[in-house]
Amino acid sequence: MEEKVIKAIQDDYPDDFAYCYGCGRMNDDGHHFRTGWHGDRTITIYTPLPEHTALPGFVYGGIMASLIDCHGTGSAALALHRKNGNEVGDGSEPPRFVTGSLKVDFVKPTPHGTPLQALGTVAEIHPKKWRVNTEVYANGELCARGEVIAVVMPDTFLKK
Repeated sequence: MEEKVIKAIQDDYPDDFAYCYGCGRMNDDGHHFRTGWHGDRTITIYTPLPEHTALPGFVYGGIMASLIDCHGTGSAALALHRKNGNEVGDGSEPPRFVTGSLKVDFVKPTPHGTPLQALGTVAEIHPKKWRVNTEVYANGELCARGEVIAVVMPDTFLKK
C-alpha cells in the first residue's frame, strides 16, 4: 500500500480555504487529510490516532465519515481542476467544493492501528455538482463505502 499522498489538492487551496478540520493544512488541530490521484481514481491515506477509538481495537465511525467527506470534496476539486486543464502543483488555484450530501455505509468494523486507504471514483452530474463514490480499506479489506455530492462553493462563502 502507498504510504502517503505526495501531490495533494489541499496543498494548493488558498489559505482562506485551508481551515477545514478534516483536510485543512492551516488547522493545527485537524486531521490533515490529503487527496491526490491514484491512476484514474483518487486516494487519501490516513492513520487514525489513538483517541479516534470507538471500542478498543476499532476506529470511531465519525472519523470514517469525516475521511469520506473530505476525500469526496477533494476528489471533486481534483477532477474539475483537471477538466479545466490543470494539475496539482502547477501554480493554478483549484476549484473549491463544499458537501451537498454525505452518505456512509459501514461494511465491517475498522481495525485501529493501521493506515486507512480511501479510494474514490468521480463523476460529473452537473456543471456545479460532482458525485464521488469512495471505498475505505484497512489492511486490504473493505470497511466502509460512501457517496458525497460535492457542490462548487459559492463565492459568497468567503465574504465577510
